[in-house]
Amino acid sequence: MTIRNLEFLFKPKSIALIGASKTPGSVGHVLVSNLQQAGFDGSILLVNPKYRKIEHTRVYPDIASLPMVPNLAVIATPPDSVPGIITELGRCGTKAAVIITAGFGEGNKSHGKELKQALLKAARPHLMRVLGPNCLGVLVPEIGLNASFSHLGAKTGKLAFVTQSGAIVTSMLDWAHARGIGFSHLVSLGDMSDVDFGDMLDYLANDIHTSAILLYIEAVTEARKFMSAARAAARMKPVIVVKAGRHAEGARAAASHTGALAGSDAVYDAVFRRAGMLRVYDLEELFDAAETLASACKPKGDRLVILTNGGGIGVLATDTLIDQGGLLAELSTETLQALDQVLPATWSHSNPVDIIGDAPGSRYADALEILSKDKGVDAVLVLNCPTAVISRSEAAQAVIDKSVGRLASTILTCWVGDKSANEARSLFTQHRIPTYPTPEQAVRAFMYLVNYRRSQEVLMETPPSVPEDFSPNLDQTRALIEKALAEKQSWLTEPEAKAVLSAYGIPIVRTQTAKTPQQAAAIAADIGGSVALKILSPDINHKSDVGGVALNLAGPTEVRDVAASMLTRIAKVQPPV
Repeated sequence: MTIRNLEFLFKPKSIALIGASKTPGSVGHVLVSNLQQAGFDGSILLVNPKYRKIEHTRVYPDIASLPMVPNLAVIATPPDSVPGIITELGRCGTKAAVIITAGFGEGNKSHGKELKQALLKAARPHLMRVLGPNCLGVLVPEIGLNASFSHLGAKTGKLAFVTQSGAIVTSMLDWAHARGIGFSHLVSLGDMSDVDFGDMLDYLANDIHTSAILLYIEAVTEARKFMSAARAAARMKPVIVVKAGRHAEGARAAASHTGALAGSDAVYDAVFRRAGMLRVYDLEELFDAAETLASACKPKGDRLVILTNGGGIGVLATDTLIDQGGLLAELSTETLQALDQVLPATWSHSNPVDIIGDAPGSRYADALEILSKDKGVDAVLVLNCPTAVISRSEAAQAVIDKSVGRLASTILTCWVGDKSANEARSLFTQHRIPTYPTPEQAVRAFMYLVNYRRSQEVLMETPPSVPEDFSPNLDQTRALIEKALAEKQSWLTEPEAKAVLSAYGIPIVRTQTAKTPQQAAAIAADIGGSVALKILSPDINHKSDVGGVALNLAGPTEVRDVAASMLTRIAKVQPPV
C-alpha cells in the first residue's frame, strides 16, 4: 500500500494529452476541451502526429518533442500503443498517467490481459503511477483539473467520490449539478491495474480538502490492502460506500464490465462494518448520508422522538423507523408531565408527540426543550406539515433559535411539501440543521447516524488474543492450497474450503462427498435426520443457478432419488465440456 507519486496524479504542474484530437465528439477532442476549460493553471501539452494545432493550441508530433517533462500524462490512444507510450514517458521522467483507453482484459480477453501486464512492467522501473485503464479520468476542481471525458465539470466542494465505473461519475455529476453539490476529487479507477481503492483511501484520508469519502465499489482486488486503508480512513472521516453486484446477476454484470470478480455480498457487508464504513444502497442515499454526517451532531444511541404538528406524518415516520431497525424513544413520566404544562390538552400524550395542527413556533420551542432534556431520548425529529393558520418559517425559526448551540440532542427536521417549505428549508440549511423533504428520508438520515456510530464502535473493538493452545494444521491447509494451485483452480470447492476452516479449529457442518446417488443415500443413512444435497463440479460455481441444491431431504431413499434427478437435469442444463 502506497501513496507514492500520487501527488503527480492529483496535483500536477503540467499535463500532456497523448491522443489529442480535433474531431468533434471524439474522446480525444472532449479531453482537449475539458483540460483547457477547467481553469488549470499549469502547462497543457497536446500530442498527436496528425495535427499542428488544435483550437489555436500547438500540437507536438511525439513525446520526445515536448518542451518539458509532464508531471501527468493522459493517454487516449489505441491499446496496442499504450505500453510503448508508458515506456517513453517513464524514461523522460513522467510520474503519473491516466489511461482512458479500454481493451486491457475486460471480458476476459487474453490479448488485453497481456497488454495490461506490459504497461505495468513498463511503468514499474520508473515508479510511475497508473490510473485505469478503461476509465473516465480524474477531476480535482480545487486546482481546475478535468482530465476526463465527462460531459460536465465539477463544482468545488468537500466530498471525494471514487468509483470503478465512469458512467457512475457522469451520472453523479448530473445529480450533483442540479443540487449545487461540489467535490474535492472525482476519480474513475477503471480496471485498477495500479491505483485502487486502498491507495485512494490512504491518499484522501490525509487530504485537507476532503471531509468525507464516497465509494462506488463493484469489486475489491487487494483485500488486505483495502481493509487496512479503510480502517485507517474511517477513523479520520466518514467513509460511505455503495456496493454494486449485491445479487448474482449484478455480480456477473460487474465481472464483464471491469473484469473483476465481485464476490459474496455477505462478505463485503461484514468487511464494511468491521472497517467502520457506512454502507448505503443507491446514489441518492450516498449523498443524503454524506450531508447528514457532515452537518448533524452524532447521537449517543438509537432512541428517536418524533415531534410533529400532524398525526399522519408522525405515523409514517414511525413506520419507517421500525422498518429501518430504529427505536421509538419511551418518554419518562417527568417529560410527559412537563409537556402537559405547555401543550394543549389534546396533544398525543405519547411518542410521536403530536402538538396539533395550530402549533405556533413557541409551542415547537417549548416541546423541543423538554424533549431534549429526557435522558431516554437520543435524537429529535421535528416534522411540520402546512396549515392555513401558522407561518411555517416562523415555526422553523423557533426551532433554530432553540437548537443552535443550546441543545445537546441531535436535531433533524422535515418540513413536508414543496413551495411553502422552501424558505424554512433554506433557514435550516443556513444554520447547518439537517432538513429533508419527506418523513421517510428524515428517518433514514437518522439511521445513517445510528449505523455510522455502530460501525465506529465495531471499528474500535479489539478481538480477543489468540489462545495459547491454538495449533492449526498448517500442513493440511498447505497441501490443499498447493493441490488447488497445481490444478489451476480459481477457488476452492466447498469440501476443500471446509477442510481449511476445520484445520484452523473453526466448527463446520459435517460434509461428505458422494460419487453416485447410491453412495449419497448410504451417507445420508449414516448421518441420520434431514440432510442437504449439493452438486459438486469444477464447472459449476453457482449451484443454485442450475438447480444444484436440495434442502431438508429426509432419509436415504429421498436423497438417492433427488440426486439421480439432479444429475439428469444438470446434464441437460450444463452438459459436460
